[in-house]
This record gives sequence, C-alpha cells and structure tokens, in this order.
Amino acid sequence: MSGASNKGETVLEVKNLKTVFFTNSGLFKAVDDVSFSVRRGETLAIVGESGCGKSVTALSVMRLVPDPPGKIVGGEIVLEGKDLLALDDEAMRKIRGNRISMIFQEPMTSLNPVMRIGDQITEALRLHQEISGKEAWKQAVDMLRLVRIPEPERRAQEYPHQLSGGMRQRAMIAMALACRPALLIADEPTTALDVTIQAQILALMVDLQKKLGTGLILITHDLGVVAQTAQRVIVMYAGRKVEEASVEALFENPLHPYTRGLMASIPAVPSLDAKADVRLVEIPGMVPSLTRLPTGCAFAPRCRFAIPRCREEYPPLGDFGGRHLAACWRAGEMAEAS
Repeated sequence: MSGASNKGETVLEVKNLKTVFFTNSGLFKAVDDVSFSVRRGETLAIVGESGCGKSVTALSVMRLVPDPPGKIVGGEIVLEGKDLLALDDEAMRKIRGNRISMIFQEPMTSLNPVMRIGDQITEALRLHQEISGKEAWKQAVDMLRLVRIPEPERRAQEYPHQLSGGMRQRAMIAMALACRPALLIADEPTTALDVTIQAQILALMVDLQKKLGTGLILITHDLGVVAQTAQRVIVMYAGRKVEEASVEALFENPLHPYTRGLMASIPAVPSLDAKADVRLVEIPGMVPSLTRLPTGCAFAPRCRFAIPRCREEYPPLGDFGGRHLAACWRAGEMAEAS
C-alpha cells in the first residue's frame, strides 16, 4: 500500500486523550481531553508556550510517557485502525520506529555516541524488517543520501560527534524515515539549529513527506515555521486544545484570545521610518500551574477579553465554520468583528 495512492486517508485519530502525572504537589493534568486527527501526507502543527502539553501529547502518542509518575488515563490513540492503548509492550515496540517514528529536539542526546551513524540506522531497519546486514547497510546509506548528506558512504562510518548539528538532525530524520512510517512526529526539530540550517531541515522534511506520503505532526512554538510548513494547526494552553483551524484561517482570523496574543507577539521587521524603541507585544501574567488550575477558563486571568462567565465555566470547543474550532465564550463576537 503506497502512501501516494492513499493520500488523504486518516492515519492517526486521537480521541479525548488524558495524560496525568502524579506528583508531590498533586495531580498534574498535562494533557486534558485533547482530540485531533492526521491524514496521510498532511502536516498538523501543535503550538503553544512551554508547558502547555505539546511534547507530552507526542510522547503519549508514542506511548513513551514515563510511568511512574506519568500515566495515560483516558482516551484512544488509533493508528491505521489499531488502538495503540490496547496493545501490550511487545506489540507497541513493533509499531514504534516502524509505523510511527519521532524526531527529537536535540539529536546529540538521541543518537548513541558510541555507535556509527550507519549502524544506528541499520539497527532500526533490522529490528522491523527481515533483511541481511549487508542489505540494511545499503539501505542506511541510501537513506543518508535521501536526506542529502554529502558523501553518505563515508558519513555512515562516522560517529555522531564527527557530524555538524545540521548533519546530525538529517541523520535523525534518515533513521526515523528508514522504515517508511505512516506517521512522523517532529518535536521542535530545528530549535537547536541556526536559521539557515533550520530552513534547510524544514524544506527537507516537507519534501520527504511528499515523496513518502507520511503524515507529520510538527510540534513547535514558532508560528513562522507553522506558516511555512503546516496545513492545519492546533493551539494548546494549560494542557487543553483551545483552537484548531487551517493555517490560512488561523492566521487570517484567530478566534481565541490566546492565539491572538501569540500572533501579536511575533517580532516584525520595523520600517525605516518607525520609532527606534518599538516594543514587542507580550501576553501578561504567567501560565498557571497545572496542579492548581483556576475555575473556568485557564487563560481568563491573563485575558483582556475575559468576562465573569470566563472565570466560572470552562467554554466548550465550538465550530465557527469550516472546522475552525475555538474554546472561548467570546469567540463568536470575535468571528463577527473580523
């Protein structure tokens, strides 16, 4: 079954996912009733401030949440028709790295420092495919060539510390895509790289995704990256999904005050006649502790649009047309005003 011929089919469906951590400070609701889907060949971006639940959502899908103290306590994670939460550890190991892969933020901590790059890719291939060591090595070199690493035969013989940051991230992508997964999760894959290399890595990921027909979840806090690569966006705040829309709809008309705050805080290049002391717009206040969330909307204490109802009841996700979802009591007013 080729990815290209099935482009558009749902490859992942997450329903009402709840992941908590049991801490000395109390119950930490890292992911609270989050639902989304990813189609084959589509890029879904998950954005929000640090601590909003983006990475824990990804680790939950991979079933890599450390237990204890973490635990997935509710919901479904359905990959290609299989509920991953119903699988035992052995069955999950056969899927992880094979049908679903993840690229982490810092490749130097994800790659084994005492194994050659080629051996690390070969290990992933032989774990999931019945092929010889020679054939696996050939495929590993081919993957390095696919991610545009120069002199792939030589680089396959090298160790992670011998590669630059950009090359290490390309090697991570090669390893993640070696088994042609149905779904790839990239957790801030370009944060540790300089801007030029970041652009190259993002372009490479999008290009490979088109070739392989892989669904992609891109976790980031950079809305510029979202605009460049994604088709749909989920905005998370304090463990919950507060808005979901196509990239075009979100940038043209954000309906949640938190999303509007994120948009307003994007630095803009000032014009030549602008004042020299132009300040960045900031969202006032702090993200609340997930063990002591306020009653009602978690964003209300920081929101300039908040009304008394916001502090009393948590708003449901409403559909404001074209699958543009927002959890805000005043989202309808904002939609009408735009």
